[in-house]
Amino acid sequence: MTTIPAPETRAPVELGIGPLTMDDVVAVARHGARIEISPTALTAITQSRAVIAALAEDAEPHYGISTGFGALATTFIPLEARAQLQAGLIRSHAAGAGPAVETEVVRALMLQRLSTMATGRTGVRPETAQTYAALLNAQITPVVHEYGSLGCSGDLAPLAHCALALMGEGPVTDADGNTMTAGQAMAVAGIEPLHLVEKEGLALINGTDGMLGMLVLALHDLTGLVTVADLSAAMSVEALMGTDAVFAADLARLRPHPGQQSSAANLRALLEDSPIIDSHRGPECTRVQDAYSLRCAPQVHGAVRDTLEHARLVALRELTSAIDNPVVTHDGRVESNGNFHGAPVAYALDFLAIAVADLASMSERRTDRHLDARRNDGLPPFLAQTPGVDSGLMIAQYTAAGIVSELKRLAAPASVDSIPSSAMQEDHVSMGWHAARKLRKAVDGLRDVLAIELMTAARSLDLRAPLQPARGTGAVRDLLRTGVEGPGPDRFLAPEIGWVSAAIRSGAVLEAARGAVPGLH
Repeated sequence: MTTIPAPETRAPVELGIGPLTMDDVVAVARHGARIEISPTALTAITQSRAVIAALAEDAEPHYGISTGFGALATTFIPLEARAQLQAGLIRSHAAGAGPAVETEVVRALMLQRLSTMATGRTGVRPETAQTYAALLNAQITPVVHEYGSLGCSGDLAPLAHCALALMGEGPVTDADGNTMTAGQAMAVAGIEPLHLVEKEGLALINGTDGMLGMLVLALHDLTGLVTVADLSAAMSVEALMGTDAVFAADLARLRPHPGQQSSAANLRALLEDSPIIDSHRGPECTRVQDAYSLRCAPQVHGAVRDTLEHARLVALRELTSAIDNPVVTHDGRVESNGNFHGAPVAYALDFLAIAVADLASMSERRTDRHLDARRNDGLPPFLAQTPGVDSGLMIAQYTAAGIVSELKRLAAPASVDSIPSSAMQEDHVSMGWHAARKLRKAVDGLRDVLAIELMTAARSLDLRAPLQPARGTGAVRDLLRTGVEGPGPDRFLAPEIGWVSAAIRSGAVLEAARGAVPGLH
């Protein structure tokens, strides 16, 4: 479970009728920022509720208000049974299975469902939105399971587990990670459980909030990791006696992909005035071209950056959306629609998984070059102190290779694997939740692969002494030496890999690089 700090450590996030920012999602999901619903949003919620309340009195059936759901949409529900209908909808849909998902994911999906309520397009009561916000502010996190969403009609089971907690039912965790019933946690926090009324059950579960929350969190992580990949590539180019000439700005402009421009600029800045590279610039250097994993780093890393930009555009559009079914329109109509289908988000999630796998694959190839005495330009085999006696970093590369193999499997798209449900009423689904779950695993794998390259490249740079690295690469090498020893006899490597991975996750690696080379992006 993600540890969420006390909410007062972050400025509150105000929910209005407009969209959340991605920074808002990260602040609430990861850092415990409090939530405030603006007066404008409460007015919009009240107005849309009045529309639903009027239709609830109508003798004509209206979907989700006075009818059943899904394949039972033609079944009229009398007034006296509608409270039971809403509660039963939530209880029956809270049918998840498997391990609990991370706290930050649950908080992200709850925040985005609440943001949709704040648009005034769902027809919930103001007290429903306020109670939902109170759960988040009290750091009460419903237990949401790995399986249950097909990514169509919303992330149904995950959102239903959250709605169940709103009713005071089902398991939750508190701010300290203790598990208890929602009723117990709400009593401690002074929050009254809700009794849902017409339309509210649907409004609480019809959204792409889970897959979108995981997309936003992945974008936040990958934005930093692609810069770490530029950094690890720069360290490898330098330590493997490669050239920085191929990263020249005029060469990059010949193929004007924005991501390529950014990565090439980072590599130039990181390698500027490198004594190691300067040592072999003369005519005595016989190397004609570097291997693709070195020379083509801006092209591959840049393509990842451009993929991130596409996914970011999808996420921003989705954050602007008000997704429910039926939805209350601005002119007071209540209309069924298909906006809950997760295809736009699912495709972006799958696209990112492909990019993550390829970025990690190129990093692992550079790691392997460091360890091969036939290709590492004079360094010892496996960077071992006494080859034969010592194995050096041989098995660290195995670990990277194993992760890359797993990432290739995770790159297989989930979004093409539709499976019908609800008696063929929901006969095409997005599988966006599954795309998001595998992307989260892929992001963690990429971080570890980059950690292994950084650790390996830092050892190679040490072995180039007395030649010294450039300012940026040297600053990162020096940071690593505060938690990872330099070259020497064989030792227990797993903690060192874990230390570097944690330094990447915390932002310490990029902070060290940017401290020496401002302007990295």
